[in-house]
Amino acid sequence: MTPETAAELADQLESTGYLADPGVATAAFLAMRMPKPLFCEGEPGTGKTSLAQALSQALDVPLIRLQCHEGIDAGQALYEWDFPRQLLHLRALEAASGGELDVTVAEQSLYTERFLLARPLLRALTSAPCVLLIDEIDRADDEFEAFLLQVLDENAVSIPEFGEVRAQTPPLVVLTSNRTREVHDALKRRCLYHWLAHPEFAREVEILRRRLPGISERLAEQVAGAVRRLRELELLKPPGVAESLDWARALQALGRDELDAATAASTLGAVLKYREDADRAVAAGLDALLAG
Repeated sequence: MTPETAAELADQLESTGYLADPGVATAAFLAMRMPKPLFCEGEPGTGKTSLAQALSQALDVPLIRLQCHEGIDAGQALYEWDFPRQLLHLRALEAASGGELDVTVAEQSLYTERFLLARPLLRALTSAPCVLLIDEIDRADDEFEAFLLQVLDENAVSIPEFGEVRAQTPPLVVLTSNRTREVHDALKRRCLYHWLAHPEFAREVEILRRRLPGISERLAEQVAGAVRRLRELELLKPPGVAESLDWARALQALGRDELDAATAASTLGAVLKYREDADRAVAAGLDALLAG
């Protein structure tokens, strides 16, 4: 069901387990209504990817994910031709023709949808309505950004051997960035922008209780409070909500209903992923980490 207001969208997202604050819900709602891509930037673990997943569930449409990485190119993101199958097809045509193969007819039969391997961007254009998640765009290079601009502007691509493919319904596009580098202004101008910060204490407690129904309120508050104080330290990788959930799950697996310094010390690997960060947390004092 398409929401009529940002508040209604927030309720739909909440039904999937994603607790969106008013800013996130409004940005996502406007991206749907305008329509424009939504560019979500923020520290790792603040729920950028989860937002796209929740939108897909809330709107009951497919989620198509393009995971960006260094060196990604248009072929990996858009389409490729299935050369092995084309070769087998060509050999079958040669055998059937008795050596009198019509080259023009053969070429036309090779470049059809049957042999087209659709990658995420092409699938999003042909599967709409859908949510297209372009994850960690900051990992891609400038050339890929320029290519992406054209696709987002036109909601169409031209395949030389096949023709133009245009979306009947533009996908809802969510781009995420961990800000490992600055994304060009040309891309940001085409999007609605929203910065996702780590959740406030009360919201993080609520997230833990929603995602982990068996957790006690006391333990959820202790984990959220400890993670909040960890984020105040100068860590290489401050923990996100995903790490909060992992820590709480680890404590539940150990049968703990309360977090103490000894248990925190033995389970830090669930929430901190660098030795230097764990050393810094211990040096700051685990008792102080759990205080309050």
